Amino acid sequence: MKLHFPSFLAGVVAGAAGAAIAPRLRPVALEIATTFYRASDALMVRLARKREDLADLLAEAKAQARRRLGSTRQAAA
Repeated sequence: MKLHFPSFLAGVVAGAAGAAIAPRLRPVALEIATTFYRASDALMVRLARKREDLADLLAEAKAQARRRLGSTRQAAA
């Protein structure tokens, strides 16, 4: 197999450039990841609150239905 020197040189340059740039990109990557985690946490809190609101609504509807059912049974007796 014949070595294609320009391709080899391009690979070496790309690797060296990546190694040189990586430490500078770490803070940017860290900030992006932090932002995504904050957004994810905020979304989970909102979802938990909405689930709790729905559970409260359903519990209130169930209690109201049972009160009405109880008053209907008492009126029939």
